[in-house]
Amino acid sequence: MRQVDHFIAGDSPAANRKHKIWNPSTGEVQAEVPLGGAALLDQAVTAAKKVQPEWAATNPQRRARVMFKFKELVEAHKQELAELLASEHGKVVEDAHGDVQRGLEVIEYACGIPQALKGEYTQGAGPGIDVYSMRQPLGIGAGITPFNFPAMIPMWMFGMAIAAGNAFILKPSERDPSVPVRLAELFLEAGAPEGLLQVVHGDKEMVDAILDHPDIPAISFVGSSDIAQYIYSRGTANAKRVQAFGGAKNHGIVMPDADLDQVVGDLAGAAFGSAGERCMALPVVVPVGEDTAERLREKLIPAINALRVGVSTDAEAHYGPVVTPEHKARVEQWIDTAEKEGAEVVIDGRGFTLQGHENGFFVGPTLLDRVTPDMESYKEEIFGPVLQIVRAKDFEEAVRLPSEHQYGNGVAIFTRNGHAAREFASRVNVGMVGINVPIPVPVSYHSFGGWKRSGFGDIDQYGMEGLKFWTKAKKVTQRWPDGGGDGSNAFVIPTMG
Repeated sequence: MRQVDHFIAGDSPAANRKHKIWNPSTGEVQAEVPLGGAALLDQAVTAAKKVQPEWAATNPQRRARVMFKFKELVEAHKQELAELLASEHGKVVEDAHGDVQRGLEVIEYACGIPQALKGEYTQGAGPGIDVYSMRQPLGIGAGITPFNFPAMIPMWMFGMAIAAGNAFILKPSERDPSVPVRLAELFLEAGAPEGLLQVVHGDKEMVDAILDHPDIPAISFVGSSDIAQYIYSRGTANAKRVQAFGGAKNHGIVMPDADLDQVVGDLAGAAFGSAGERCMALPVVVPVGEDTAERLREKLIPAINALRVGVSTDAEAHYGPVVTPEHKARVEQWIDTAEKEGAEVVIDGRGFTLQGHENGFFVGPTLLDRVTPDMESYKEEIFGPVLQIVRAKDFEEAVRLPSEHQYGNGVAIFTRNGHAAREFASRVNVGMVGINVPIPVPVSYHSFGGWKRSGFGDIDQYGMEGLKFWTKAKKVTQRWPDGGGDGSNAFVIPTMG
């Protein structure tokens, strides 16, 4: 059976524990990954400490050249990466290409690190006094990444961290670890020194080792909110800089004047793409007014029924299986819960099977109507191909629903009314807002981050926010007195000879 090894400087020790890697389309175990702990992490940290000072001393332009070469290599291997990603995660290959591409966009931004690292300068801040600042790397950064974007999120993290002069240790999800390892191999091929980017595999034991290690000053995490809060609390208790991004329950507000055909098309992709396993998915739609709700529902039903569920290699499929059998059971349990709570199951994806792949981890597209804010199925993240309709009587209720929810990652409003859109964007208590954009993930030269239980910590990912997270600012105040050291005030320029 194939084994996905750690990618660290030196030989990996033998593993006592291993984790299964499924093929979600067939329901078969296709590989194993060793689970490491504190001893393995120590080995990676030792290697990182050796290489990081020289990398930090390398001028930013030369570091950028490595990032450029890495970008070229990833682009050259994009099909390989997408197919490998799809085989372990289950998302269709087209979605896997998007996963890789969105990560590459942050690498492209990191290629501009010489410009981004330019500090501030004030001449004449006082009599003969100048003040300037510089950004310096922290040392060794660590990233703990989820299963749903095994290419994009690692590149979001290590791209900015390494370009800024840090070494980086990545602990990806043990569910689909092959692509992160392949990215590290390509980074080494791009000219990075051995030990600069390393990949360690593990579960909670490895996570706790990272959180407690005294030589790792900064940690970035993406995953569920309960774990994000744990990561943030334990990491900051150990005096680390931590950004921890959690779950989501993103809402799509549909105003009466919205283009419903456009809304339905957007929802088909935003709610069901990648089997709904995205923290920026749009699993809740909020039509404003009963007439809007009825018209929207009428259009949604045939559109959802027309969705094609297939294996990850099916080029015609809209989405593939979920990642594990446990996750399939969890999603179907949430549909059960919603039904028991009084939601109307308009389209039921429970018990879905795909001919020829009966053991795959498939969940059919599901539409729930008459969902109310007091239902647990509304309060919690389902993370599957399930769309819930929550009807709002007016605009004020539509603003209040996402604003009062425990999660505050993303939200969208669909309308032709500029005033309504402007008012909504200003007032809603959510970190990322889309106006007629269903998945409002900012481009790489802005930043990504949610509010409330969707984000713990004060600094967002990538863009200038990411640069700030992976660096510390040093401020220098300087004065050069007149004279040559003999006590006179004469202005003397030293000469040679």
